[in-house]
Amino acid sequence: MYGSLRFPATKRTTFGEGGLYDPVPMQASIQRTLPNAITLARLGLAVLFFVLLERLDRSAPAEETARLGAWGMGVFAVAALSDIVDGYLARRWNTVTAFGRVMDPLVDKMLVLGGFIYLASPLFAPVEGGMVGSGIAAWMVVVILLRELLVTGLRSFVESRGVAFPADWSGKIKMFVQSFCVGACVFVGTQAEPPAWQVFARDWSTYATVVLTVLSSLTYIHRALAVPRESRAVGSASGGRP
Repeated sequence: MYGSLRFPATKRTTFGEGGLYDPVPMQASIQRTLPNAITLARLGLAVLFFVLLERLDRSAPAEETARLGAWGMGVFAVAALSDIVDGYLARRWNTVTAFGRVMDPLVDKMLVLGGFIYLASPLFAPVEGGMVGSGIAAWMVVVILLRELLVTGLRSFVESRGVAFPADWSGKIKMFVQSFCVGACVFVGTQAEPPAWQVFARDWSTYATVVLTVLSSLTYIHRALAVPRESRAVGSASGGRP
């Protein structure tokens, strides 16, 4: 008789000093806040990265300059990898928040664009016997900035019409190559006599960045033009502004 008894399932609880508590809300809270916390940590790493670049002394011994460049590249690499981590966690846990949608791309652009601006500045110009320089020209940074402004404007225009305009594969590849380029230019550019293959990798990534930046902007323009006419008409009738 007793073998046929069935007891109702109960929610699993854990005993603590204060009595019973449910770990589920705590886990949900961690899942909701951890990706945003990583984004804020990346913001701090970006500031540290810029501080390291600002400490470069063109008249310092070559060994000191190269060491500072290596530290800068390391901080930048950790910051760039954290972008992959927080994006993966947000998608896996389905915890994309309004804060993350705004801050994540903002911090990414600050980190990468700020790095390119520093690399094109006189701080990274070649010094005979001291550093070979970044190899980044001012016109390259102008192209990169124009692309970001264009895509941001297109995204605002399309999404104001009620159509999603997420990043596509070309934008993700562009971001990866840009990140590699910044790290390579910081590391190689601060050395006095880098190996030839490192200089080749720096130059290759530099021009690949410019080409992919232009090509990715063309794919976004094509997507914006492919927005259904009905969506554009609705946006115009509602008085929405891009």
